[in-house]
Amino acid sequence: MRDNASPFAGLPVVVKNLLIINVIFFLVKVTGLGNFGGTDMDTLFGLHYFASPLFKPWQLVTHMFMHGGFGHLFLNMIGLFMLGPPLEYRWGSERFLSFYMLTGVGAALFYSGAHAFDYYALKDMLSPDQLAEVQVRGPAMWNERLSFGDPYMDYLNRLFNIPMVGASGAIYGVLLAFGMIFPNVQLIMFPIFIPIKAKYFVMILGGISIYSALQSNPNDNVAHLAHLGGMIVGYLLIRLWRHRDQSSHPWR
Repeated sequence: MRDNASPFAGLPVVVKNLLIINVIFFLVKVTGLGNFGGTDMDTLFGLHYFASPLFKPWQLVTHMFMHGGFGHLFLNMIGLFMLGPPLEYRWGSERFLSFYMLTGVGAALFYSGAHAFDYYALKDMLSPDQLAEVQVRGPAMWNERLSFGDPYMDYLNRLFNIPMVGASGAIYGVLLAFGMIFPNVQLIMFPIFIPIKAKYFVMILGGISIYSALQSNPNDNVAHLAHLGGMIVGYLLIRLWRHRDQSSHPWR
């Protein structure tokens, strides 16, 4: 008897297709096939701040399918592969897909909203001419790793021209949901390799994200605010659905 089992065998339809789509996006990116008119995929599909000349509305969704490198892709997809199927089987494919997309978009909005404070503070510190110069010259300056010679202009340039990429916001939403619905399931957290109940796993990663976001380390390329946004939106969605389900079926 031949064993033709696929590595995707047993995966529910939404998780399987999300994995495939993310891998396809990554392969198109690394091969350069997705560079349209000389514009790389991160610039076109990664999320830029709303006031940036590079911002496009579709980036609120497409940033979830872009990743910075193989390690970034692998960590997010292993999280989806391990935690997503129990939720999709529990909720059904339609609700799981809605949850995944809403937490991803919600994380992007939370991330951009938090950076609005930085943007408006910078506007008060820079003249209109300096703002215009960052908007006009900023992309070329960033691509060539050049400095304006002004720390506020350089910070605004990073805010405008470094896109946020990755499914981490949605994955942290999935993690939060798993911890709420299967709180006592044992998970193993890299690199400790000690079984930890899902509810404590969520608390630890949430605490790390809060601490890291408060540090505001300019050399930290991880979007901790997006992680928090995904967890917050995920929590609100689950509470909303539970209330609606109980109102519709009070005997449950």
